[in-house]
Amino acid sequence: MTADPIFEPLRFPSLTVKNRLFRSSLSGRFDNYDGSGTEIRIDWDVRFAKGGVGTIISSNSPVHPRGLIVPGYAHIDSDERIPFWRELGKRVHEHDCSYICQIAFSGRQRDVPGIQYLKGLSSTNKPEPLHGFECERITVPQIREVVEAFGRAAWRAREAGLDGVEIHGCNGYLITQFLSSTINDRKDDYGGPLENRARFALEVVREVRRQIGDDFHLQFKISPVEHLRELLPWLRNGNTLDESLQVVKWLKEAGVDAFHVSTGAAFPHPRNPPGSMPLADLAKTYDSMISSGIHGFRNYVLMRTWPFKPIMQWYWERASKGREEGINLHDAHAVREAVGVPVICAGGFQTASVIRKAIEDGLCDAVSMARPLLANPTLPKMFADGLDRAPRPCTYSNKCLVNFVENPLGCYDETRFDSREDMLREIMSVFEEPAFAEEPS
Repeated sequence: MTADPIFEPLRFPSLTVKNRLFRSSLSGRFDNYDGSGTEIRIDWDVRFAKGGVGTIISSNSPVHPRGLIVPGYAHIDSDERIPFWRELGKRVHEHDCSYICQIAFSGRQRDVPGIQYLKGLSSTNKPEPLHGFECERITVPQIREVVEAFGRAAWRAREAGLDGVEIHGCNGYLITQFLSSTINDRKDDYGGPLENRARFALEVVREVRRQIGDDFHLQFKISPVEHLRELLPWLRNGNTLDESLQVVKWLKEAGVDAFHVSTGAAFPHPRNPPGSMPLADLAKTYDSMISSGIHGFRNYVLMRTWPFKPIMQWYWERASKGREEGINLHDAHAVREAVGVPVICAGGFQTASVIRKAIEDGLCDAVSMARPLLANPTLPKMFADGLDRAPRPCTYSNKCLVNFVENPLGCYDETRFDSREDMLREIMSVFEEPAFAEEPS
């Protein structure tokens, strides 16, 4: 019998993972507000390791408090965080699963702003366009501090015994804000032509590589195409695929071992996560965003008012409806052809035959999954048992996305459960473990 490419090991220069199924950055607000980790986070990640994925990529881990994307996510911004990450990695490794820490800095795009800093730092001083989160133009000395923070965070991941780091350079967060021809309006050495806009990303990669050495895995997550006009029709689209292919070549030369391909210079974006936009559910949780951004109240009114509500829904869903699975394969293939290193592709994957064909056709080397694993944490084991798809697959309803702002992360599509009680039981199961406590030295 021919070996299944899904379960073939994937070899990087300094890391080998057991299969081609990655759990991408996926989590709710399970940690403490100050950035310290909890047993709930450990229990959350371990459930996917038990389910059979080869590698877990952590939820976004801020390298500095000012760079948090959402409060309640474990930080990796100081040495005192190392014991938590060490314990998390150890528990995941018990299930023959690798663990990669995604190191991140939000910039102006803060999905839920925290209380410590009223404004984010960005390549621009213009507010984030969807919610209207305000920001300050980052200074050159501050850039140097952030670059150093990325490097130290990566060093901590290595000290904690994790298997690698992923630099969060996609979906509209700080590195995207520098790379983007639409967002970046600087007039100094970090703005203007592509080589200047890429300078910050390259400095981060070089500093990370300097801090972790040549024998620790380093991958970079990128949105090769920004598609900003699909977010709001009055925006310019931003970077082209050809521009991003040049960027990934530079990043490879700077020390990147692999690339993780997403899409869109914003989050959420009509292509990420692809599928429905459940405005009725969103209206129930979006009230917490109204005071956070200058466009929050506008959005709230539009999503609740006819005829704007159906227009918003149609506009959002038109880009991906009906082609959610593998939506980024074209871009992933282009990156793979350009750099010749392993490429992981995100984008609604949950069918074994689709994943297998993508790998066999050389479009990517592995896939990352979020919502399909949220719906079915043991999906990899189902594939290993011969199923092509889970009996109750993810419906791409995105009800998980709109609930996580105020509620525990989980699948909120009641049609996938026998009852509402079963749905709530599954959502709340992550809280069954006691709080994490560091053992006395």
